[in-house]
Amino acid sequence: MSVASEITRKAKSNLAFALSILPKERREDMVVFYAFCRVIDDLADDLDVPAEKRAASLSAWKLGLEGGFAAPDEFQREVVELRDKRAIPTELLTAIIEGCMMDLHPQRFGTWEELSGYTWKVACAVGLVSVRLFGCKHPDSEKYAVALGHALQLTNILRDVGEDLSNSVRIYLPLADLGRFQYTERDLIGRVHDGRFMAMMAYQAGRAEAFYQEAESLLPASDRAALTPAIIMADTYRTLLQRMKADGFRVFDRRYSLSKARKLAILSKHLIARKRSARE
Repeated sequence: MSVASEITRKAKSNLAFALSILPKERREDMVVFYAFCRVIDDLADDLDVPAEKRAASLSAWKLGLEGGFAAPDEFQREVVELRDKRAIPTELLTAIIEGCMMDLHPQRFGTWEELSGYTWKVACAVGLVSVRLFGCKHPDSEKYAVALGHALQLTNILRDVGEDLSNSVRIYLPLADLGRFQYTERDLIGRVHDGRFMAMMAYQAGRAEAFYQEAESLLPASDRAALTPAIIMADTYRTLLQRMKADGFRVFDRRYSLSKARKLAILSKHLIARKRSARE
């Protein structure tokens, strides 16, 4: 088993689950890319390692991709080979690294415009690489990837509010949006769950839903089959968003997730839809 395959197998993420439907060669490519994203994210988030050392490790990856690794390990060789084989722009891979480097120190985002720069790097850039690996041809597939990237990352941010507070007091919610509902940063750190909080979270969920709708409207029919893993991710996270909203965004005391049975149902629905489309 390759290094990338072992990393992906251990992760058990929603994305790894969705990749199971890809043709063998493209699945293997996505496994390498997913493992790259996992490794970079883990380097940024390992609180047992000093921030300076984590920054050095991420910088080494960035410099290696930009100028070549002096002595690449097996996994680094896999990533470089994938980049070269699929003509992936290096700047997309380094954008992902830059986004994760933003997580090394607690920071605040004043507005959605500021936050969107972060979500572009950690999610939209991932989508832009993925559409290349999926074999998409239509130019709207890239627009789809960007809209869906914002939607997925916003959903993650809402789900992880409580967890991020416990992890170096990270706050990703735009401070201007907290102010819109007279809810303060101190309230958030104090985990105040009241009407103001639920209204503010509903506002964020509305923004995420608008991106899901935008992505859906951009989905090109000619690339629909190739984008099936992305469509599965969209359905999975949109369902998660709806579940949080229906439950009153109780993100301070629970981590929302979908059962394996529910994810299998979503997977089956889209596999059936893809087969039906192929026959038409």
